[in-house]
Formats: sequence, structure tokens, C-alpha cells
Amino acid sequence: MKKYISVVHIVPSVARESSGPSYSVVSLCKSLIRNKLDVKLVALDWGTLPANLNFIKTFKVGKILRLGRSPSLYKWIYRHVKLSRVDILHNHGMWQLNALYPGWIAKKIKVTLVTSPRGTFSRWAMKNGSSLKFLFWFFLQKPSLKCTTCFHATSESEYQDIRRLGFKQPVAIIPNGIDIPKLTEKKVGSLKTLLFLGRIHHVKGLELLLTAWQKTQSKFTDWQLIIVGSDNGYYGKSGYLEELQNLSYQLNLQRVKFVGELNGKEKLQAYRDANLFILPSYSENFGVTVAEALSSGTPVITTKGAPWGELQSKGAGWWVDANIESLSNCMMDALHLSSSDLEGMGACGREWMKNEFSWDEVGEKMSSTYQWLCNDSESIPPWVKIDFK
Repeated sequence: MKKYISVVHIVPSVARESSGPSYSVVSLCKSLIRNKLDVKLVALDWGTLPANLNFIKTFKVGKILRLGRSPSLYKWIYRHVKLSRVDILHNHGMWQLNALYPGWIAKKIKVTLVTSPRGTFSRWAMKNGSSLKFLFWFFLQKPSLKCTTCFHATSESEYQDIRRLGFKQPVAIIPNGIDIPKLTEKKVGSLKTLLFLGRIHHVKGLELLLTAWQKTQSKFTDWQLIIVGSDNGYYGKSGYLEELQNLSYQLNLQRVKFVGELNGKEKLQAYRDANLFILPSYSENFGVTVAEALSSGTPVITTKGAPWGELQSKGAGWWVDANIESLSNCMMDALHLSSSDLEGMGACGREWMKNEFSWDEVGEKMSSTYQWLCNDSESIPPWVKIDFK
């Protein structure tokens, strides 16, 4: 008989305008609730919350948002663990004080701690960012992570990142899931669309995309490049969007549109209307926009910074090196294809998402992992790697 497990998930934000984990962690919690787990998701109060989700609790954040300091969040987690109301703490993300709290508490009170790095362990992520990152890692983040019972990786490459940094704990490799939308009618315009949709951030490699577009735009005058997203992060504008707009002007780019952020039905329709989606990232632990595009029936070009090597074998897209030459050559091949050929690839991708990336399957795997960690299952789940090399 399965044990009734109580889990508290910790994430920086679940605001609608924030990035990937706001969607993936919320959806994971929903799937765990369907698996009869007692789930609470705690986050910092950084914006508008998703509607009608009573398992979410937010806490006031300090004046310096970047620090993620929230004494009330720490006290709430500590009190619930001390009162034995929590079997598992599951932390998502790094580099802020709120991400240190679970490790600090696990060091004081015995509790199972699962850690999802969410892309923060990649080589690119470890090298880029604040000049204080090394000190934060050495004195705060790494010591806190030593209390982790089991890591969660969303891909094989993230598992390798965990091992590269010297962590020897078990690693559960469980991908993010995806909601499969109903297909709406595709709007056909005078131009075919190559779409980027996501955070406007340096990690996304958009300067590579714009330069590759310069090399291909004159050969494909029936195509346009649409860039959807904003550079509003947790702390305000980064300025990267303005850099990209200036670069577009300097390169004399044609048929390029910066649309701004889209959400909900508008976002889904953008995926659906596109003939081809592109994600030129330097680093992704999963790349949820790839899954979203595929689930909408749109084929994908992405780079080897994202863990989507099966795109080609599934007949759903291309997986190339993250450089201008590779991107431009791939775009030359892809933009030559007919609309019907691209639609056929999109159909393959949608079927792939249906079969292998449902949230029900993801929730069942995570629930089984929790059961194993709570000693309710003697057999190690096949997606958990215990290899202390």
C-alpha cells in the first residue's frame, strides 16, 4: 500500500509573466495532486498568480528582489518541517536565498530534500551572470546542496551537469511534461513564419538568430521572422531587447518583427500559425517552448544547447550546433521545404509529445520517486541513476 506523502515545493515565482518553472512546477504539482499526494507550492510574491490554484502560498520578498530574501518563507517551511507536516521538500532553482532555505532546514531537521537545478548547473549558466556567483556558489549554494537527498534532472545532459559538479546523490531523470492543446485553424498569411517565442535573454542566443537571418533573408522573401517575448524578468528590464532591436537595424534586417509578450490563447495561436519554430539557445535544461511548439503541430529548429537530440530521428525538426554557420545552413534547408512538408513534420512532433510527454506520466514517475525516497518501495525506479563515479 502506498504511503500518503506530503510534499512542499519551493520555487522563486509562479507569476504568469515569469519563465519556465512557473509553468512546469505548477503543472507538476497538479499532476502530483491527481496522484493523491498532499502538495503545497510556496513562492515569493513577485506578480499575478495563476487563477484558482489553492495549493499555492506566496510570501513577501525583501526590498532587494535579486536576493530572494524572505524570512516569512523560511519560518513557514521550518515550522511545517519541525511539526512533521512535511515528508519531502522539493526545491526548484538556485542563486537566491529562497533556494538556500531548504538545505539549511534539512541540515537542522531530518527531512527528505529533492533538488531540481532547472538549468542552473549547465556550463553556460555557471560561467555567466554576476561576478559574485563564484563566491555565492562556494560559500552558500554548494554547502546547502550537500543536504540534498536526491537530485531531479529534466534531461540526460542535466544529469551529466550534476555529476560534473561532483554531486554523488541519486539523480531522477524525469522530463517536464506538456499540455497538448486542441488544434485551432491555422491562419495563412502572405508570408510564411519562422517563430521564436520565449524570454528575451542572452542565454537564448537571439543574436545568433538575427545574424543567421541576415545570411538567409534575401533567398526566402516569402518568409518572415517573428520574435515573441519581453525582457522583463523578476527584477525589471534587462535591456537585451533594445540591444537586439539595435542589432536588427545595424544588420539591415528585413521582415523581422518584435511582437512583445503573448500569453494564453494568443501564445498558442502564435505557435499554431507559425510554419517553423526556432530556439537558438546556448543552454537549456529542457526547453519547454520546443515541447509547446511541437504539441501545436509546428516543427522545430533548436541547438545542441537544448536536450532535443531526438528531433531528427522523430522526423520533427533539426538539432544543430549553436553557431551562426550551423543555424544559417539549417535555415537554408528548412525554409526550402514546402508548407505541406513542414506540416507533416509538425504532425510527427505532436504525436511524439502525446505519447511521451504527458503530465500524467511525469506525475506518476515523480510520485514513484517520492515513494522510493520515503522507503515505501524497495526497488529503485528505472529512471533513477545511482552511480557514484
